[in-house]
Amino acid sequence: MKLNRRQFTQLAGASLATTLAAPAIAQGKTKLNMILNWRYQGPQAWFFLAQDKGYFDEVGIEMVMDQGSGSGAAVGQVAGGAYDVGFGDVNALIQLAAEKPEEAPINVYQMYNTPPFTVGVLSSSDIKTAKDLEGRLLGGSANDGALKLFPAFASVAGIDTSGVEIMNFKSNLREQMLRTEQVEGVFGYVNTIRFSAMLSGMNPDEDIRFIKFSDYGMDLYSNAMIVSKTLAAENPELVKRSQEARGHSSETVDAALDADRERRAAITAFEELRAAQNAHGKRVAQAPKDEKAALVAEAKELSAQVKQAQQRVTLAEEAAEAALSRIENIVIDGVPAGGEADFVTLRTH
Repeated sequence: MKLNRRQFTQLAGASLATTLAAPAIAQGKTKLNMILNWRYQGPQAWFFLAQDKGYFDEVGIEMVMDQGSGSGAAVGQVAGGAYDVGFGDVNALIQLAAEKPEEAPINVYQMYNTPPFTVGVLSSSDIKTAKDLEGRLLGGSANDGALKLFPAFASVAGIDTSGVEIMNFKSNLREQMLRTEQVEGVFGYVNTIRFSAMLSGMNPDEDIRFIKFSDYGMDLYSNAMIVSKTLAAENPELVKRSQEARGHSSETVDAALDADRERRAAITAFEELRAAQNAHGKRVAQAPKDEKAALVAEAKELSAQVKQAQQRVTLAEEAAEAALSRIENIVIDGVPAGGEADFVTLRTH
């Protein structure tokens, strides 16, 4: 089944509305600040179409959208609290979740299921394959999703990166840097490079060759609608209703919240013990000889406590992850809540 434009933009608006704003509808509009992945261009049109059609208004959202500077940057800006909502790269989100799980936003709606990551080169250049990128000068915004994934792409495509140079510059200079041959290739998304190239006076069909990551077996998801954990945590009743709509117990939500609180408490206790251990280590190093034996004994006891606390953190994180995995994706208004066994066919084409 294929969605028409109206259905698609309704879904884009509904995914945010169902996730964030339903409890606030009776209280008037909820203002949400959203960061896009790039400048105001065609690939972001569905958000503005949803706004123009009044889909956000219908569910009580006042959406304020700002242009972005890269899909990876959008993730960091939502995580840092500068924005409530973002259109960012899910791979950057996964990386942040691995490094700082307590800060990572939540993916509420996966929009790009085909990766647009690419290296754009001039058609006149001798770079025709991924292997030809070896020893070249490439450039892009430091927060560009494709640039962040280049090491992984190089591994998949068999590129020796030892001679590759990377130049960082502002996102609005990307196509100009390529056109004037200040770099031999630029990182980005196929769609955004095409639009920006046209604005800079280039014809992307004739002037640019795209070395697409997906052509070399790098099959990834890409951009998604993400929201801050704080915003999602303020709407637990919404998630409960979504669970019930899918025929599941709403108790799974309470269990997940309890597990998350226990996880946070375990992490706090571990960090406090680690700090105490570090401070005690300094005391041992500076203590007179006649006091060292007692302090060393205390250090061993602290070390055992830290080890136990770390084990509790591991168990708490596993329990929290298991509890969260029992919660189904949030139901979108107008989309059937059924699963594989009880789906409803709305229409066929």
